[in-house]
Amino acid sequence: MTNLLGTFVNAIAIIVGSLMGIYIKRGIPEKIKETVMNGLALCVLYIGFSGTLKGDNPLLIILSIVIGGVVGEFIDIDRAIIGLGDKIESKFKEKENRISQGFVTSSLLFCVGSMAIVGSLESGLSGNHQMLYAKSILDGISSIIFSSTLGIGVMFSSVAVFVYQGLITICASFLKGILLESVILNMTSVGSLLIIGLGLNMLNVTKIKVANLLPAVFIPVIYQLFLR
Repeated sequence: MTNLLGTFVNAIAIIVGSLMGIYIKRGIPEKIKETVMNGLALCVLYIGFSGTLKGDNPLLIILSIVIGGVVGEFIDIDRAIIGLGDKIESKFKEKENRISQGFVTSSLLFCVGSMAIVGSLESGLSGNHQMLYAKSILDGISSIIFSSTLGIGVMFSSVAVFVYQGLITICASFLKGILLESVILNMTSVGSLLIIGLGLNMLNVTKIKVANLLPAVFIPVIYQLFLR
């Protein structure tokens, strides 16, 4: 359980940051919220672009996106996540109507980034939680801003983060011989592409089902298994 300490701290940071954002949102005019959201979308794009070139196998990255997309569409992860967000929103319908959007957007942003992947792997492989601690600070600050515009749905993304990062951490401890540096870098590159898609969605430029591309992040691991 000590391997999950970094993930636990990360989830708590999101909850605390969300509560702070909800508290201050009442005094923020709607036009400022919209401008801030567009600015955050640009920051998300920057984060995505900065990580895409870390991979060392472009063909594998392309295949990962294609195969991951097929698997994701077959499972329809996007519909499941949106459905969960809608269920949460129905409980608060009288108070707020952007809960589902906040839950989906923040869950994807906090889960598919390079720090989520690499940090969780480090926790599982060596018990080093430093990267997840750093991510906790960043996610806590981000959740303040996001919840001030999208509301309480951001707080519920802490559950998605805990489950997602927790599973990666647990699996990493059983795959120490497979998770070479090149595998981790290619996973990071694929995750960064998904972040770019999320940023474009936030700007209403595209309507990419980013959640249905999530399996692509794990294709480099499967590829390495076949090589062995």
